Amino acid sequence: MNTTPESTPNTTPKLHAARAKKGYRPRRSKPKPKTQSTLSTVSVIPLGGVGEVGKNMCVIEYGDDMIVIDAGVKFPGEELLGIDLVIPDITYLIENVDKIRGIFLTHGHEDHIGSLPFVLKQIQVPVYGTRLTLGLVKNKLTEHGLIREAELHEITADDVINTGPFQVEFFRVNHSIPDGIGIAIRTPAGLIVHSGDFKLDQTPVDDKVLEFNKLARYGDEGVLLFICDSTNVERPGYTPSERTVGETFRSVFAQTDSRIIIATFASNVHQIQQVIDTAAEFNRKVAVVGRSMVTVVDVSQQLGYLNVPKGMLIEAEEVDRLPDNQVTIITTGSQGEPMAALTRMATNNHRQVAIRQGDTVVISATPIPGNEKLVARTIDNLFRIGADVIYKDVANVHVSGHAAQQEIKLMLNFLKPKFVIPFHGEYRHQATFAKLGKTMGIPEENIIRCNIGDRIEVNAELGQITGSVESGSVFVDGIGVGDVGNIVLRDRHHLAQDGVVIAVVTIDKENGNVLAGPDLVSRGFVFVREAGDMLGEAKTRVKEALTTRNTGTTEWSVLKNLIRDTLNEFFYQKTKRRPIVLPIIMEI
Repeated sequence: MNTTPESTPNTTPKLHAARAKKGYRPRRSKPKPKTQSTLSTVSVIPLGGVGEVGKNMCVIEYGDDMIVIDAGVKFPGEELLGIDLVIPDITYLIENVDKIRGIFLTHGHEDHIGSLPFVLKQIQVPVYGTRLTLGLVKNKLTEHGLIREAELHEITADDVINTGPFQVEFFRVNHSIPDGIGIAIRTPAGLIVHSGDFKLDQTPVDDKVLEFNKLARYGDEGVLLFICDSTNVERPGYTPSERTVGETFRSVFAQTDSRIIIATFASNVHQIQQVIDTAAEFNRKVAVVGRSMVTVVDVSQQLGYLNVPKGMLIEAEEVDRLPDNQVTIITTGSQGEPMAALTRMATNNHRQVAIRQGDTVVISATPIPGNEKLVARTIDNLFRIGADVIYKDVANVHVSGHAAQQEIKLMLNFLKPKFVIPFHGEYRHQATFAKLGKTMGIPEENIIRCNIGDRIEVNAELGQITGSVESGSVFVDGIGVGDVGNIVLRDRHHLAQDGVVIAVVTIDKENGNVLAGPDLVSRGFVFVREAGDMLGEAKTRVKEALTTRNTGTTEWSVLKNLIRDTLNEFFYQKTKRRPIVLPIIMEI
């Protein structure tokens, strides 16, 4: 596919004024050249995915045109109480929607496509992705009621898209989901290569090896900037092939006659294929459990990315009707998520499947940072039931989808970039990447360590951070998007730590005299039956404060502050805790 939209390139680059951040020295590979003003300059603005793992989104901007790479989510940590998803702040995109030529997706993982429904509700722009990636996107957009309005364009690794001043090419990469691509963007300022998430798997499950020939061609052409996956930059050597996990599966199947339950990431189609292949070899049926797992399996089958023998898949309700040695279950919950299928099975809360003594459970994933306790708790629960649990500490049941040091070095040698931005990693990954790049002969100042929202301007002579745009994180809670901010989260933490006390007082509307109360209701602060004396004294304190105040005051705000201050002082004096105090005043 080779498309050219009606818009024409703006050949006059828009050079932004260098607005250096406080304390920041511009990164220069050479002294400022005299011809600086005549050089074409392209801007790169990460709106997510740098200094963090998740919610990947990157803007490439030249003049009055821009393209966006990926639109991902990040899953909340324990500190984000009640939050379902974290998505990028796209204020900058909304303000410049007329400049956006399209959103290009590298692959179908949630941290690269998960925020797309929320983005497309606010900006209507074309979306480009490979077949499987768009298949997963369509399911999301259908759930959000956006599928009819969405402008989706299916691409392959052989396509070239001409849009505005950009010529966008693609190259196939290996990852833990099929149909992953990297992106090469030719701009008037030079060639930018975005790796997407990648590893160099010489024996991939689908036999589709990374396109080294294209990388060599880009290197010969000259790469101005390489935006590189840095997730595994701390790991020496190479990331093992996905096929090594298949060997572990075969060993497990050969040694057990019990039911086999395998928990993995729903999007890891290659692992799911290997489980199905192994189950077929050992004459087992396969049940798929977990909403996201069912969705991915259905889409992958329909699009031809998953080969399932006829009659192999069974419904979860049929599991108990078969002998144990003929049953395999593929499920979600490899990260110990409280509501995921495996977690509920392990606590006997799943309506279709319960773990039984003697079952073999394989947790085919490595815990995402922050999930270690959840995974450990699930493993403990499984052992308590009497299951035989196989996980990363005892067997090779999972390999990463990201490149280790030697693979990153190989990419750098192929591309020979002038400047590099490490993405998909925290600050420690950026620092380690800088050291690695230095061993490859790349000047440390040419490896740009940036934060979300930084504007990085790059041309043939110079790569530097010149300013920033509005950016950050937006919290999704239920159907609310962005309505939960730091103040609400602070209150949630306060409630979780110290609880709440509600004080109800009835006053005379005319003169402000107390007619009834105060009545105190406590939740999460103290056990009322054991703290009756303290709460009784608190009531007395509030009544005294209201009685001795300036008479005639009936203004609610004054009375509420008086009640709040009195109780805060008293409770801290008695308990060294500060519950949230909510005064309620009723007038008669």
